[in-house]
Amino acid sequence: VNVPVIGGHAGVTILPLFSQATPKANLSDEYIKALTQRTQDGGTEVVEAKAGKGSATLSMAYAGAIFADACLKGLNGVPDVVECTFVQSTVTELPFFASK
Repeated sequence: VNVPVIGGHAGVTILPLFSQATPKANLSDEYIKALTQRTQDGGTEVVEAKAGKGSATLSMAYAGAIFADACLKGLNGVPDVVECTFVQSTVTELPFFASK
């Protein structure tokens, strides 16, 4: 399952786009609300599970590996390679934003 996530780095600035999930899913509004909250609090959950002895570095490393792989695919001519990333952007008035 692939769900694009846009926005910022933490909390309510994180916005999972369940309407663009592949494969498509028919989720209730209540379930989407719960999954959105869980997505927004994911980093905090990891830190709490580690009892304050670390951060969500494994998640960041995995995301970095997926992004690097997508960059290499794109450089090698693989079509339709799209990832979401948090970068300097002009998508909004904010200086940084995560988008496709």
